[in-house]
Amino acid sequence: MLGLFIGGAWTYLVYMAWGMRHMDVGMDMWIMPQMVDWDATDLGLVLLMWAVMMAAMMLPSVLPVILVLIRFGGSAHAAGFIVGYLVAWGGFSVAATLVHWALLEAALVSPMMESASVPLSAAVLAVAGLFQFTPLKNACLVRCRSPWGAVLNPSSATIAMREGFRHGAFCVGCCWVLMALLFVAGVMNLLWIAVIAAYVIAEKWAPGAEWFSRAVGALLCLAAVVVFGVGAS
Repeated sequence: MLGLFIGGAWTYLVYMAWGMRHMDVGMDMWIMPQMVDWDATDLGLVLLMWAVMMAAMMLPSVLPVILVLIRFGGSAHAAGFIVGYLVAWGGFSVAATLVHWALLEAALVSPMMESASVPLSAAVLAVAGLFQFTPLKNACLVRCRSPWGAVLNPSSATIAMREGFRHGAFCVGCCWVLMALLFVAGVMNLLWIAVIAAYVIAEKWAPGAEWFSRAVGALLCLAAVVVFGVGAS
């Protein structure tokens, strides 16, 4: 069931990306928001897009935890953990939707959902890079790499949900700025969505992730300098 859910989320993203590349038919898709002048329906569709995208990108990174929880606590506890985890990322999706709307209204993001401003792109890259060196990033990453509270204390589905939400909150704290990179590359850029999702998995589970994180931070800072320099010239 979880595999079907993740597969469905990625199918939705592929369909949305296809609609963005084929706007002649994409705008007739009921799940596609308007290009500009969003109303409440459009905001709801954009929120759905962000929420599904976060589920598609982040759930694979907690599969080891979910599998262990199923083994020791049962499927009900695993379901509680997943619900709590997705609620945390749902809160992030609300914030991302509002930021997306504000950037679109300010003409800093194009109707194609990608940055229309060199300073914005450079700033997002710089912030993402510098954040990799902060104590907050390190603290959240440590907690993301040790998500075993729900496994060690699976006394009820409610507690598993609480642990899932708590773990999701640490994941948001660790990864929120990486998701902001989608405004630079394009919110519906499937290649970057896949790259960021793969990086999140590697950062969580690969040995020596702290050094890996800092190396990526340095590359992002360099990219910010290059983007700003090219834009200025």
